[in-house]
Amino acid sequence: MKERELATSVAIVGAGPVGLSLAIDLAWRGIDSLVIEKESGHVTHPRAGFISVRTMEFFRRWGIARAVRESGFPDDFALSIEFCTSLSGHTLARDEYPSIGAMPLPHWSPEKKQRCPQHWLDPVLKMALRDSRHGKLLVDTAVESFEQDGSGVRLRAKNTRLGHSLTIHADYLVGCDGANSTIRSGLGISMEGKGHLNYSMSVLFSCPDLLRQCGKEAAERFLLIGPEGTWGNVTVIDGREVWRLTVYGSASKFDLDSFDARAWVLRALGTDQIDFEIISILPWKRAELIAECYGIDRVLLAGDSVHTMSPTGGMGMNTGLGDVFDLGWKLQATLEGWGGPKLLASYTEERKPVAIRNAAYSTHNYKTWVSPRRCEYLLEDSKRAEAARREIGENMKRATQYEWQSWGLQMGYRYEGSPICEPDGTPPTPDDYSAYVPTARPGSRAPHIWLAPGHSIIDLFGKGFTLLVFDQAAIEQAQSFTRAAAQRGVPLIVRQIGEPGAAELYETPLVLVRPDGHVAWRGADAESAGDVIDTVRGAH
Repeated sequence: MKERELATSVAIVGAGPVGLSLAIDLAWRGIDSLVIEKESGHVTHPRAGFISVRTMEFFRRWGIARAVRESGFPDDFALSIEFCTSLSGHTLARDEYPSIGAMPLPHWSPEKKQRCPQHWLDPVLKMALRDSRHGKLLVDTAVESFEQDGSGVRLRAKNTRLGHSLTIHADYLVGCDGANSTIRSGLGISMEGKGHLNYSMSVLFSCPDLLRQCGKEAAERFLLIGPEGTWGNVTVIDGREVWRLTVYGSASKFDLDSFDARAWVLRALGTDQIDFEIISILPWKRAELIAECYGIDRVLLAGDSVHTMSPTGGMGMNTGLGDVFDLGWKLQATLEGWGGPKLLASYTEERKPVAIRNAAYSTHNYKTWVSPRRCEYLLEDSKRAEAARREIGENMKRATQYEWQSWGLQMGYRYEGSPICEPDGTPPTPDDYSAYVPTARPGSRAPHIWLAPGHSIIDLFGKGFTLLVFDQAAIEQAQSFTRAAAQRGVPLIVRQIGEPGAAELYETPLVLVRPDGHVAWRGADAESAGDVIDTVRGAH
């Protein structure tokens, strides 16, 4: 049989949320891609479930935010947090949070967070990719080797079901193939950090009407605390009957042969009077690792292939989607010829510090979760046990609150010191995990303001640069940017903004916003427009 050959602009290895989203972003930009997945693509044990506000802004751009919101998670399911000995046992404390439907829009974004488990999210992404007509998905196909030169990348792959071999020719290759990335290994890129926080076991189980049977109000997560301290948590998956129990381990791996998933679920429920069904079991290692770099030449990496972090805080997939938003426009610019030679190199410089920040936050959250001291008498029916439960609950509630409202973490990351942003000498806003301070300082996300009902200023950004003009007198200055961009083939549109409050929010008459919605430059005149355009496209 003749070996099959395929050609594409960007080959993407891994069809998880990060790989699929990169293909969607490229398709939205008119760039074709091929996503290669070694498995069938069917999600049997969903892990990611929390969609951050910033990620929802990405989905808004691609036109899939509504589909994600309507994928199935109940709008009226309260996302509270409870600290308890078991679901039928003692409640130590409870932190009340509203459902998605009752949650108001934040004043700093046109979107709000969402819960969407991966087995619902992936089909939404696959449908968007299919409808784009610029991207294709190839499942049951494992990449066996790759090599690159100055003109492109050649991949050798094999169909894992039929055994057929194929060769794929691509201008660029992006590895989105997870923590054990074969693409990263092939590049010889090492991971740095804390490679071993602990081993954990994830147990997916079905239990219709669980909350009523346990006498519990709805909650996104139940943290389980025993005499030994925090030993696990139960997290909602579909808001109906599927839940995930995570059992915290130690430095040693669980013995799968002796691990009794049923016994652990019974302990979590606190009763043997409730019927449930084990769906699947997944052992995993908790780590805090960041790649030394995010690619070499024409082969790049994104998502878990360059950063692994504790899921405490839900930032793993969301950090990977941030990688996508940074990388997509840079690949577009390079392929279309208007990106400079230093543009793709800026990907590591911008995204690695964000991953280090987010991973450290996630590890801190985990340590907070397991911070309760050992209390042998915690389960007693006694006054001393009651006092201990109250103290532990109050301490846990206070210590974890910033995690459940991590707006600064989700929205406040900035590309400080980026080689493709022009600093303006203003001091940075505080990088506070809980509090987000909107700012148009170069490197930061361009802040949201409503221009009309349902139409945010962030909806203006996308396929090229956007020059915002907040002062009528600056219109003539804007023409200098238009000419400089045209001379270099850089796509740029000029938008005059007259919305009250916008000029005060952005602070200068002219603000240049990158395709990913981050501010590249701001100022009062266009005297150095040519130099600015060269800097922000990576030509300097």
